[in-house]
Amino acid sequence: MKYKTSIILIVLFAKFSFAQIGLTYYNEAFEKLNNMLNDKSELSFKDAVFTVENAYMNNTLDYAYFNHRIQSLATFSKAIIKSRTLIYDFDDRKEVEKYSALFTLMTDSVPIQIDSNTIVYSQPYTYDFNDIWGNKDWKNMFVIKLLETQKGNCHSLPFLYKILAEEIGAKAYLAIAPNHFYIKHKNMANGWYNTELTSGMFPIDAWLMASGYIHLDAVVNKLYMEALNEKQSIAICMVDLAKGYEKKYSDFDRNFIIQCCDTALKYYPNYINALILKAETKKKQFEDLMQKYYAEYAKEILDKPEAKQLFEEMTALYGQIHKLGYRKMPEEMYLKWLTSLKEQRKLYENKNIINFTKSKQK
Repeated sequence: MKYKTSIILIVLFAKFSFAQIGLTYYNEAFEKLNNMLNDKSELSFKDAVFTVENAYMNNTLDYAYFNHRIQSLATFSKAIIKSRTLIYDFDDRKEVEKYSALFTLMTDSVPIQIDSNTIVYSQPYTYDFNDIWGNKDWKNMFVIKLLETQKGNCHSLPFLYKILAEEIGAKAYLAIAPNHFYIKHKNMANGWYNTELTSGMFPIDAWLMASGYIHLDAVVNKLYMEALNEKQSIAICMVDLAKGYEKKYSDFDRNFIIQCCDTALKYYPNYINALILKAETKKKQFEDLMQKYYAEYAKEILDKPEAKQLFEEMTALYGQIHKLGYRKMPEEMYLKWLTSLKEQRKLYENKNIINFTKSKQK
């Protein structure tokens, strides 16, 4: 029995030591993102995404390799621009050429002339219907996974697009729908328009509203459909950092998650994912207290100041989330909504954008 006890203690100590190292990586990642947000270092969405993914991978990712893959795709995008003439006659042509090239690179097969007799075709990045929200494996949300497999989701696909836009000097804005990210652009011919990487289309806003989960209050309160600025995009990465931490280490210190959420909300006050994660973490902290005091019902510990405060903070957050217009979308409804874009393409596609993205080879 003594021998078994020693083994258990060794395992527990090893687990604790491993977690402590992991916490160090997460604290370092938090500081990097926070420095971007408070203007102590340069804003870089590419670096922010890498920092988040690297922390989850225990700082084992190679930034030089990651950067090389990004730069190669950026070079490819520039080659696409040079190879064709865009049918677009407004003063912002050079900017729109960049959007068009990135869209082609990510959603289409592009011919590549190897020599006078050989042409190969690049492969488009496609939607991975396996574990779409990273519930089984959080790495399924990663850009590095997308780069390796060319399969991604509504998180990694628009993230990669924005990174590449940043790399070639184009403006691309993340936008949010329920459980979903997409890209917004603006041009002189059409104003704001949507770019959807999961299906390779330009949907009108009516498609976003067709989900049935975008309440009017959510639009008024700017939960969804807004073009996000650079600091708001970094705030999204901050919450991704918290989510990755939650997957690995939340049992050790839930306060790190709260810290990330509070920091993100400072720069993006109505970021719904931050509000939800903070509320759910407060709930878990309250449940920890119930377990500590052997309580079966919440009311049994509300006489304790720490429990009362937590309960009030938690309920206030859930109230705020509902008042802002958030409605939870189940996974099956999300997939149905996502596939409706292709099934009803004629109804939801922005034909004005389709027309000007046509080009001819030089």
